[in-house]
Amino acid sequence: MIFLSPHPMHIPDGFLSVLVSVVMWVVSAAAIALALRFVSKDLGERDVPVMGVLAAAIFAGQMLNFAITGGTSGHLLGAALATILLGPWAALLVMTAVVGTQALIFQDGGLLAMGANLFNMAVVGVATSYAVYRLIQKLSGGKRWGVLVGGFAAAWLSIMVSSLAAALELAASGTSPANIAVPAMAGVHALIGIGEGLITIGALSFIYAARRDLLKIDKPQPSGSWVVLWAGLGIALLLVVLSPLASANPDGLEWVAEQQGFLNLAQSPVYDLIPDYVVPGIANEALATIAAGVIGTLLVLGVALAIGYTRRKKG
Repeated sequence: MIFLSPHPMHIPDGFLSVLVSVVMWVVSAAAIALALRFVSKDLGERDVPVMGVLAAAIFAGQMLNFAITGGTSGHLLGAALATILLGPWAALLVMTAVVGTQALIFQDGGLLAMGANLFNMAVVGVATSYAVYRLIQKLSGGKRWGVLVGGFAAAWLSIMVSSLAAALELAASGTSPANIAVPAMAGVHALIGIGEGLITIGALSFIYAARRDLLKIDKPQPSGSWVVLWAGLGIALLLVVLSPLASANPDGLEWVAEQQGFLNLAQSPVYDLIPDYVVPGIANEALATIAAGVIGTLLVLGVALAIGYTRRKKG
């Protein structure tokens, strides 16, 4: 069996102009500041373990690119699942922990472009998921179909709107005209969104059967959340073990960049720690990928728990 390490998946430096990158940093920083301010209003002591394990599971899940038609691949975003379980402010911080760790430790996405990656995946992904899921919950009257349909719709649209945001950033940077970038990104991510939706439905179905109380968006979580932490961490580490089997096909953005002729604009990272999710010095690539995944999962878990405990409601 041939083992494959996951490819970097986020916007690298060089795809976006300096002006667009700076603007996205300002907008993302403002959104993160708001999240840090308002999250304590609905983040209780019992929510913190859920916040930590979601961040760890999303990081691990994003390492598993899945193949789709046309020789490309997609990966979990996770914004919808985090939003449904934690609400928008905590979900935004979870996604920030994931994207920040990927950029700073694994050189997945450029440092200058990280503001855009945060905007697309944390801000836009969470905001879209929250609006869509709440709307369908109101239409369903809280019935089970509303959870599943709402989860799929929120997941699919979070992928679509995030990809369209990236396309507009490319257009604003002069990298690819909007009339080319938008349909190209929308076409491939419409398929990736189906995978995201199915993964989200699977996770929500499991949670609905085992811990239905966790699906009450914006509500305090009940006791027993530490059980959720350990169970979820076990699932995350299992995903890490499977990560060497990730599809080697280019992800949606990389595929569009190759097709449209701007892949060569990608700049190399200014430093390397654990590039391409492979720990340097380990000869076996599968083991090197698993080691990188374990490191990343535990780092993201720690960051999310630290944020949660410092921002939770006191008492």
